[in-house]
Amino acid sequence: MTANTPKKSARDNKKDSSIYVDLNELRRLKYLAKGFSFTPNQPANSALSGKNVSKLRGRGLNFEELRHYRPGDDIRAMDWKVTQRTGKPHIKVFTEERERNVFLAIDQRMTMFFGSSNKMKSVIAAELAALIAWQISDSGDRIGAVIYNDRQTKVIPAKRGRQHVVNLLNEVLKKNHELSIENSVQENANDSESFNKMLATLNKVSSHNGLIILIGDGHGFNDKSTDYIKKLRQHNEVIACHIADPLEQTLPKMSQMIVSDGLQQIQFSSDNKKIQKNYQDEITRQLDSYVKAAKKYRIPLIEIDTIAPVEQQLRKALGGNAAVKSTAKSAVKSGASK
Repeated sequence: MTANTPKKSARDNKKDSSIYVDLNELRRLKYLAKGFSFTPNQPANSALSGKNVSKLRGRGLNFEELRHYRPGDDIRAMDWKVTQRTGKPHIKVFTEERERNVFLAIDQRMTMFFGSSNKMKSVIAAELAALIAWQISDSGDRIGAVIYNDRQTKVIPAKRGRQHVVNLLNEVLKKNHELSIENSVQENANDSESFNKMLATLNKVSSHNGLIILIGDGHGFNDKSTDYIKKLRQHNEVIACHIADPLEQTLPKMSQMIVSDGLQQIQFSSDNKKIQKNYQDEITRQLDSYVKAAKKYRIPLIEIDTIAPVEQQLRKALGGNAAVKSTAKSAVKSGASK
């Protein structure tokens, strides 16, 4: 930015969908939420025909009733204690779980208010949340969220319905539009504290056999975070969508670089090999703890960048195909014309 270029205000930036989220854009993503699924279809002749068998682990069964044995019933379902007590054969009848709660943990902290060339990480997180929310809603599951920034953690209870998804996305928009350089100067943010507060909240609102999807950059992950993740994984599936910007991974080589947090600034030469190595080591250290915990507790880690369209990255990660893309584009056009 040159000296003669007027500085944009936060209000001006909010008009730019690459910097701040636009609710209409999030609503339109409904027509692109195709070609990926967290609930793959069962074969038609499967004994467990419920549609919500987890992609990652087998789903549970709900006890429905106890009744007298009938010819042809599976003897493995016999309740021998009741049979012995009553003198008549009884079996337990189970039904497969056909619905579940899905919670999105959506990161809108200041560490997400960064983007080098296309969109802010915070915008990518909101778009990713919208795509997943629309897909989950269409599949019939209940969708909820824990939206967090450096100061607050907002819980959206898991419910069904199109209007509920819109309300959820509106809450994401509110948190997103609170992000600004001015606010970062006033904040004395502790990344680990905000991250662990979110994980503690997830442990409270999630019960069992749910799906937890973490959407963020993982900043602040520490040993305490690992304990929270372990508790979550005891009764739920967890997927981590790690959002990163290319500039975060590799420090550009410049003879003079000025970096500021809005309050202080430092000038240095990023051509210096020692500085490059120290930077790379620190980035690796931060990500390694996150990756190790994901591997240890069998949590799929989906890498999402700020460059390519989010829906394409999601389909690629979850097995989409090119045919779906053209279908989705047609749906967007028809939806926009309505």
